[in-house]
Amino acid sequence: MQKLLCLAPVLIMQVCSNDAKTHITQSDLLQQMQKLSAPVIIDVRSGREYQAGHIPTALHIQFWNAFTTAQLPAYSSTQSLVLYCEHGPRAGIAKWGLSMQGFENIRYLQGHMKAWRKAGLPVSPANDK
Repeated sequence: MQKLLCLAPVLIMQVCSNDAKTHITQSDLLQQMQKLSAPVIIDVRSGREYQAGHIPTALHIQFWNAFTTAQLPAYSSTQSLVLYCEHGPRAGIAKWGLSMQGFENIRYLQGHMKAWRKAGLPVSPANDK
């Protein structure tokens, strides 16, 4: 447990990075989505935020559920995941939770949902998913 507590600040600090190992750009993600080769995209924001609009095909797993979610058992622990929230901190917490579940290939969307919207990229309402 002590090891996990030491790991938390490192995961949260990665949210602020722009490193290609920890982040995927909006344009790269959109290109992968258009080629139908996108990673699993996970929106970790609140239900209200998700309902207001999310990245097309994004699963909705609120950040606090990332520690116990049963929504990902169909995916291999080596499956590529992309997490996003509005600004970043909740995605860092979600990455910690998913890492504790054994997921290994987790990246953040660079700039998160705020940058996605600002770039004018596709947004789906919840009932369009």
